[in-house]
Amino acid sequence: MERQAKQVRILHLNEWDRLERRLFRLKQGYELQFRLGPSLQGKDINVQTNYPADAEAFDRHHFRLLEWQDTAGGDDSDRFCNINLQMSGSFQFYVSHGNNQKISTGFIVVDPILHVGHSNHILPLDCICAQTFLSKCLGPLDEWEDRLNVARQSGYNMIHFTPLQTLGLSRSCYSLADQLELNPDFSRPNKTQTWSDIARLVEKLKKEWNMLCITDVVYNHTAANSGWLKKHPECSYNILNSPHLKPAWLLDRALWHLTCDVAKGKYQNRGLPAKIENGDHIDSLRTIIWDEIYPKLRLWEFYQVDVDKIVNDFRDALQHGEKKKCDSKQPLKIIQDPEFKRHGCVVNMSVLLKQFVPRGNRPDEIEECCSSVRKKLQELNMEHQQDVHWHQEQAVNCTMGTLSYERLVDYGPRLGPVTEKNPLVTRYFTYDFEELPLEQEEPMMYQPEKAVYFMAHNGWVMGDDPLRNFADPGSNVYLRRELICWGDSVKLRYGKKPEDCPYLWAHMQKYTEITAKIFYGVRLDNCHSTPIRVAEYMLDTARRIRPNLYVVAELFTGSEEMDNVFVTKLGISSLIREAMSAKDSHEEGRLVYRFGGLPVGSFAQPSVKPLVPKIAHALFMDVTHDNESLIECRSVYDALPSAAIVSMACCASGSTMGYDYLVPHQISVVSEERRYPKYSPNTRPEYAGELNQASGIIAGKNAINKLHRELGANAFFQVYVDQVDEDIVAVTRHCPNNHNSVVAVSRTAFRDPATSFYKSDLPSMCIPGKIEEIVMEANTVVREAQPYKKDAYSINGLPNYTVHIMEHIQLKDSKIAKADITSKDRNEFMYEIKFDNFPPGSIIIFRVGLDPKAQETVGLLRHHLIQFSPHFQPGSIPDLNAPPPLTKIFTYVASGITLADLNLLLYRCDFEEQEDGGGCYSIENIGPLKYAGLQGFISVLADIRPRNDLGHPLCENLRAGDWMMDYISNRLIGRGGKLEEIGHWFAAMFTFLKSLPRYLIPCYFDAILVGAYTTLVDITWDEMSSFVQNGSTFVKQLALSSLQMCGVGRLPSLPKLSGCIEGVPTRPNYITGEEEQCCVSLAAGLPHFSAGLFRCWGRDTFISLRGLMLVTGRHLEARNIILAFACTLRHGLIPNLLGNGVCARYNCRDAVWWWLHCIQDYCAEVTSGVKILKCPVSRLYPTDDSPPRELGAADQPLYDIIQEVMQRHMEGVQFRERNAGPHMDPHMKDEGFNVSVGVDIETGFVIGGQRYNCGTWMDKMGESDIAQNKGTPATPRDGSAVEIVGLSKSTIRWLADLHAKSLFPYSGVKRRQDGTEVLVTYEEWDAKISQNFEKNFFVSEDPDDPFERFPHLVHKRNIYKDSCGASSPWCDYQLRPNFPIAMVVAPELFDPEKAWKALKIAEEKLLGPLGLKTLDPDDQVYCGFYDNSFDNGDFNISRGFNYHQGPEWLWPLGYFLRAKLHFSKLISSTLYEETVYLVKNILSHHYDYLEKSPWKGLPELTNENGAYCPFSCETQAWSIATILDVLYEL
Repeated sequence: MERQAKQVRILHLNEWDRLERRLFRLKQGYELQFRLGPSLQGKDINVQTNYPADAEAFDRHHFRLLEWQDTAGGDDSDRFCNINLQMSGSFQFYVSHGNNQKISTGFIVVDPILHVGHSNHILPLDCICAQTFLSKCLGPLDEWEDRLNVARQSGYNMIHFTPLQTLGLSRSCYSLADQLELNPDFSRPNKTQTWSDIARLVEKLKKEWNMLCITDVVYNHTAANSGWLKKHPECSYNILNSPHLKPAWLLDRALWHLTCDVAKGKYQNRGLPAKIENGDHIDSLRTIIWDEIYPKLRLWEFYQVDVDKIVNDFRDALQHGEKKKCDSKQPLKIIQDPEFKRHGCVVNMSVLLKQFVPRGNRPDEIEECCSSVRKKLQELNMEHQQDVHWHQEQAVNCTMGTLSYERLVDYGPRLGPVTEKNPLVTRYFTYDFEELPLEQEEPMMYQPEKAVYFMAHNGWVMGDDPLRNFADPGSNVYLRRELICWGDSVKLRYGKKPEDCPYLWAHMQKYTEITAKIFYGVRLDNCHSTPIRVAEYMLDTARRIRPNLYVVAELFTGSEEMDNVFVTKLGISSLIREAMSAKDSHEEGRLVYRFGGLPVGSFAQPSVKPLVPKIAHALFMDVTHDNESLIECRSVYDALPSAAIVSMACCASGSTMGYDYLVPHQISVVSEERRYPKYSPNTRPEYAGELNQASGIIAGKNAINKLHRELGANAFFQVYVDQVDEDIVAVTRHCPNNHNSVVAVSRTAFRDPATSFYKSDLPSMCIPGKIEEIVMEANTVVREAQPYKKDAYSINGLPNYTVHIMEHIQLKDSKIAKADITSKDRNEFMYEIKFDNFPPGSIIIFRVGLDPKAQETVGLLRHHLIQFSPHFQPGSIPDLNAPPPLTKIFTYVASGITLADLNLLLYRCDFEEQEDGGGCYSIENIGPLKYAGLQGFISVLADIRPRNDLGHPLCENLRAGDWMMDYISNRLIGRGGKLEEIGHWFAAMFTFLKSLPRYLIPCYFDAILVGAYTTLVDITWDEMSSFVQNGSTFVKQLALSSLQMCGVGRLPSLPKLSGCIEGVPTRPNYITGEEEQCCVSLAAGLPHFSAGLFRCWGRDTFISLRGLMLVTGRHLEARNIILAFACTLRHGLIPNLLGNGVCARYNCRDAVWWWLHCIQDYCAEVTSGVKILKCPVSRLYPTDDSPPRELGAADQPLYDIIQEVMQRHMEGVQFRERNAGPHMDPHMKDEGFNVSVGVDIETGFVIGGQRYNCGTWMDKMGESDIAQNKGTPATPRDGSAVEIVGLSKSTIRWLADLHAKSLFPYSGVKRRQDGTEVLVTYEEWDAKISQNFEKNFFVSEDPDDPFERFPHLVHKRNIYKDSCGASSPWCDYQLRPNFPIAMVVAPELFDPEKAWKALKIAEEKLLGPLGLKTLDPDDQVYCGFYDNSFDNGDFNISRGFNYHQGPEWLWPLGYFLRAKLHFSKLISSTLYEETVYLVKNILSHHYDYLEKSPWKGLPELTNENGAYCPFSCETQAWSIATILDVLYEL
């Protein structure tokens, strides 16, 4: 049995996501995982859902908390909570902070699983072929099977019935008199049919005919004559419970009386006859309404106040001295009378008294004030009168528009004379009382026993907000006559919950239960106007009875986003879409592409992937029952080709009964009373009541529907639409499992061929592959029959058209097309199809496969891909004669590969590759890839794959030739060893690939690379530490970066290690063949510091070594790097720029201390790590002045080298760099080449540097002649730099401890004091630093701090100085990100409370999205944007002078976060927990960057606030390493 990988979809949650209007569609059996996006990681986030727990029933209002699953990585990148989806419907989730503050909410829609047949086999949604029947036209129930058999014989597998309930007086299918009773039309005098009889028929169709039945549910309205509505008028919008409708009711009655007068000819002499025939009549009616109707109605009075009454009340209040408190800013406005009586509105008397104050209490003064009030009230009344005037204008315009449509235009119903049956306009309200003059009817509005029966009709409003109820208070739709009204139905008033109208909710719930017990699905009629709360409630009821309910709807919201509101909240399975909406064949083809399927040749998708929004699943219909016949809008000849185009869509398809047998008019849901024909195989055209395969296009539709079901069932889910010419559309459905295709070519006939020109010279088209058969070819033809005459009893179609069809024929037998094989290159057939006889109304459908050889090749290739994914099992063929490289699975082939080889296999940037004489693969319109190894290709494919961007230049390159495949395999084969084996494996796999049709190469190329890459990555992690192996995705991805940075070039970058050391890797020299050492070296950053002399930097190497090598478990390689740099010691320093050891520059003061700290870390992290102290070091420079020595000439144990460093610093070192001058550094002044380091005896601090050089990591030297900063260090940091003090303190403490444990032979260092040599023990030195650190570095809150040497330079307190003793004292006080480094390496130097205050200031001032600002933004020379090319004369920024004066560097952030973690833990557990949250949140940005970066690394720096810096290394060793350090701490 085929293995299926579990499908997992991941929804990343972020703070500002608006998910409620996005559609997330899923299938049962999927797992949905919620994961935290960058904005939420590290926060106390809850996810709650109303998806029920196992064994619980669904309750829309019951939410449960999902439990987070944590990983061992320490960060939140893999933290998830999940739902295993086992039921269909709509389910909500919401995301909140721990305090239950909602952040966002969204919905998921889970598709139902439908079953048919005795065996209950699954009917996929994409296999649905539905046909709509007007139930009332089926006749008595005992005749239904004969009529429904038409659908069966036409290939449909779903029947959609309009409502089967008792109809109202209008006989509209959707105006139901009783929702609980079966339509009596289905019974006979001697046999009453019941719902049970309907249920038996539905079950029979399901089991015996393999057809499911669905029906409409109508929740919005009921027939005006519904008996239950008379008993429960509260269920309607009537003018008793909705008094805001009173003015609209009065206008409606006035228009009715006008109808009666017009019908009687009363306005004949005013230019308005009963038969309205032209625009003049319309204008006359407009004048009559304005001149007679509106003035008589005085509708504005319902919105006005009684001026006299209010003035009198105001006068009384003044005379009695009333004073009422109110808000003086509150405006005076009319307050609407809730009962809508004429002049019943009021104003706030308190506001009136506040705003109108008489000058005195004399009567004349009071009257003067009352006059002002009267004037103000009249103004307010006039404003409302103007508002009503605008409503009346709209009402007239809408009335005139309706009249024009119904009586004048050609495409309208042309109703004829005005009568009471066909009034001027449809009545908006029911009126079941005696007709009286209008002035006598108006008082009825205020008589509850009558007003309750003046009920509002339902309808729809063009362009209205579908989420707004147009009958609720606040809406003026009825007054403005904007409703396109259904005069037979009353709009139902549910309220917001069942308690608001108990009878209505209960009645409709029973209706829903009856429906759900019988039918397998429902169509939500008038869905966009159905209150969502009502639809949710009713569908919940239905799904309790039928869990896999198929729900369809047709929406007219005008926007996909608004559609999604209904689809997501209601769990709509399919939205009805209509091909008739297309204006031409191009648009019809576009709809096919839009409504489903993937592009042909799409990439295989992983089983675990992000959840992305989709469009709603479509039920794509050639025509719906609400719309005009295709024959009226296009031509009879278009029925067949348009049906074929629709059926080729990768979604559900459908039609309406009457389309297939060419009914030439719309079958009206209101007026049609005839019955559908029955199916009779041997009938004749003249029999209007019978149909067979020769009727209309039934034979063609039967074949088309059969094909549609086949394509859906057999995974033909890839789609290509080709517009061959303006009338010909070719749709390809492709199966990616076996690469068979079906190509349907349709020549549409939007215009009648009898009266329109169609060209005879048709373009040819090309079909790749081997045409196996013509599934069918058909065209619409005229046959001998009597002309069409509308039958009185049966709904008959055009009898004189049929389809000439041939099925399953060979290409040579085609009457429509001929073909030439134009290409047979590399097993790729290409047929050029020429159309000989392809008139409008024709279709031809080809079944296409691969050439047999190519078919076999793809089967073999899929067999070899099964090792990576069970997805490739279908269509695979066992390879019994596999080439040798493929006889073993790739995991075995790649086993034993070294991490150094993996660096070459997966990475290596262009500079590294050029060093070997090659380069990264280059693609037109892209340029060179980021890496020569697999990651270079994978990064690009990762962007292509989710979007199936087959037009991407990489895909075009693959289709154009084999260069990319050859590059990958040949690059490895030339390397020998394990890489050669892997290269041959790729070559063998690519041999299959090269034999495939070119359009398939991108997807299989991706599959090969992804499978191999994933395997190699797993092998990499298996070679690393348990921290990596058990870590989060973030940890693992960062750990891969140690492969990026750690490699071996053609020329080894490190000096040779002593021959006495074990575990030193070797290889044959590429020229001499002799064995040479090949230790991995660590690149500082890619691409700028990756190759040659500029690859290895001492400082960068040892800031990075802990994170990239010790934490990841690469201990042996770490040891070799430590010892290699030990070989280069000179002047008590290790080089900054290594230059293979012989071109080294000893111009930095800090690298040696980072080196010593790494030795300390190595001893602590590695089992028996202290053994490294005894490892022999082959000195290149035994003395400061000696030339480079040969290997083994001067070996010393590492502990001697360490001691030399300490001793030389205590003694002090001054030297001038060798080869000093412009040829070494063209920017440095001559004085800058003089290096000095030493120890301040008073404080114990390491000191050094001067104002002409920059010996710490902030080492930017000015380069601009224009700005005159050339030769000036931007940041000399001379004196005692805070991180060097911390590093040296850490080393001294460690050495003292080692000596105490007899692991280090030296107790201290010697210095000369008064001419005498004195021993300074490490313990003494350690204590000296401890005693002096805080008082020299901490800037306290006390302005009178006695230890503060330069109080006038203090501009921030509670911080630690960046240095002590700088030649420019101001620099000591600059806030920079260096003191947290000292906090981590020597935390004992810091008072926890002071440290925390300083860290808080650093967080406030320096923290950016990815890094720390290198300078306080308040500093006058701060500039956060680094541009090394900019040279405008500005001293502070020209030629990148501000490299360390603001841009946000990543690597110090790692130390900042580690310091926060350390000191928060010392202060309190609560503070530590808060800090952990903060750290996780900050790190989430790095994970997000890493995921999106094609380099798969973290940058050297960013500009201000995380902005991208083009001058930064794209991936930097220490950036990655220090973030890994933080994760390791977590």
